[in-house]
Amino acid sequence: MATTAMSVKLDDDLKSRVQQLAQRQQRTAHRIMREAIRDYVEKEEAKERFVQEALVSWSSYKKNGKHLTGQEVREWLQTWGTDSEAEIPECHE
Repeated sequence: MATTAMSVKLDDDLKSRVQQLAQRQQRTAHRIMREAIRDYVEKEEAKERFVQEALVSWSSYKKNGKHLTGQEVREWLQTWGTDSEAEIPECHE
């Protein structure tokens, strides 16, 4: 694992809360902060990917007008995990 000379300044209240949580969970404050930062970064990266996918989809729709309605998607999703699981419907204009 790489180390870096990064530092994070916490106000006294947040620092105390992290330390108390670490004590209760019998973990180090460093581990809790590292996991919190990792989780935050992963969540933000996932949001960015979602936005990019949406922009690509919107661009495609504007070019060709093909789409699925919300109802079509819901009906398709309701088949998931059933004996009659359906393939994704074809997009239409």
